[in-house]
Amino acid sequence: MSKKSDIPFRELTDEDLAEPLTYNTEAFLSREYVVEERELLWAKVWQMAGRLEEIPEVGDFLTYNVAEESIIVVRVEPDKLKAYYNVCPHRGRQLINTPDDKNGVCGKKKNFVCGFHGWTYSLEGKNTHILDKQDWKGALDDESRICLSELSVDTWGGWIYINMDPECEPLLEFLGEVDRILSPFQFEKMRFKWRQWAVYPCNWKTAIEAFMEPYHVSGTHSQLLKYGQFYAYSKPYGLHGVSGFDERDASQKTSQSSGVARAGLGDPRISTYELARENYETVNFSASTETLINAASRLQHELPEGTPVQEVMAHWMKSAKADDAARGVIWPELTPAQQSEAGLAWSLFPNQTILQGVTFALCYRTRPYGDDPNKCIFESYALERYPEGEEPETEWVYAEPTGDKWGKVLAQDFANMEWVQKGMKSRGFRGTLPNPHQEQKITNFHRHLARFMGKDSIRLLDEKAPTDSGKKKKKSKK
Repeated sequence: MSKKSDIPFRELTDEDLAEPLTYNTEAFLSREYVVEERELLWAKVWQMAGRLEEIPEVGDFLTYNVAEESIIVVRVEPDKLKAYYNVCPHRGRQLINTPDDKNGVCGKKKNFVCGFHGWTYSLEGKNTHILDKQDWKGALDDESRICLSELSVDTWGGWIYINMDPECEPLLEFLGEVDRILSPFQFEKMRFKWRQWAVYPCNWKTAIEAFMEPYHVSGTHSQLLKYGQFYAYSKPYGLHGVSGFDERDASQKTSQSSGVARAGLGDPRISTYELARENYETVNFSASTETLINAASRLQHELPEGTPVQEVMAHWMKSAKADDAARGVIWPELTPAQQSEAGLAWSLFPNQTILQGVTFALCYRTRPYGDDPNKCIFESYALERYPEGEEPETEWVYAEPTGDKWGKVLAQDFANMEWVQKGMKSRGFRGTLPNPHQEQKITNFHRHLARFMGKDSIRLLDEKAPTDSGKKKKKSKK
């Protein structure tokens, strides 16, 4: 967010997030809100545009489109990136075509040539050719008129981030505690396992919120309940937030038990494997690795019955770490305290989700689809550590939101998102009632969204609703 911003916002504290809150539906349903987001949100915030492995060599570029803007990120030197608006300063043609049926464009260029009149630009953004430049009578001798328009770009964890605000804070300042807590996982050493996208019939916020909390597991993914408990915590870290699993029985808690790699119910030698395998196979072979699954399958043979949960978990991790090392995958050194604080999954404001493990990550990103509040671009991708040279070649694949394309669990999530979007339009819907303990990532998201947007859209449940609620605005447009 711009340092000079004086946008008014409702001051809710971190402590307030633990109280019953409500937020209105304007942010999900209003076309005007979508348009306002272009200037007040997307033009002011750091946002993930891609991964470094997509542009490994000088001249490699990718495009990132959001809210009617198209951005080019290009590697100009082995250790230097630049980002430009994807537009020629002559007559406004895009330099790189970005068709709607592609989720970004990647390629390699020695320079950028406009397909309209041939104006040409170096990788550094400098104009190197204008046909009949003398016709402008010297007016184009000013390089600032004819160079590409540059914007901020930075990297963290192997991701590329851009910011359109010329007065934005540094990326690490924006990330805050996220950098300290998650950098030990060394995401920059992971590579794409698969990546898929879809145009989905719900707002981008409806979609990303479906992955902000495990509170929905018992209602949406009930097949998982026989393997484990899914009570969860949720807490804010500045703009961002984390969730993780809680153990109602404190004696069952281990350093890993707040994350996805944890013990199941019953005999932990057996249930740990069953839970890990179920997650892996039904989340499109992600949220774990084959190494971890294979090591878990041996627990009942390598440990005696009655082995305490903590010893089962320690043996599992030690075995899997050794198995990976034997094939050339070296784990990062994470202390139990680091793993515990990292929890299960992080929401990076505004639209990035990371569910992390010691050698893997399952990630989501959502974006608006034009100015339609009822559609979004939904993406999910898996990252994993591989032996050097054995990384799979991947590209963005459009996949219809079905079980055979995404796996059972993600298909179950899809089965909610469209109907949440429709249900919020009902005059019978009295307003949201997020869980004060398990859904703080969502309420934290909305308090900061309200700040960027200058809206009084989130409040303590017992406070009087503002007169300009989303529902009233929606009705006034009919």
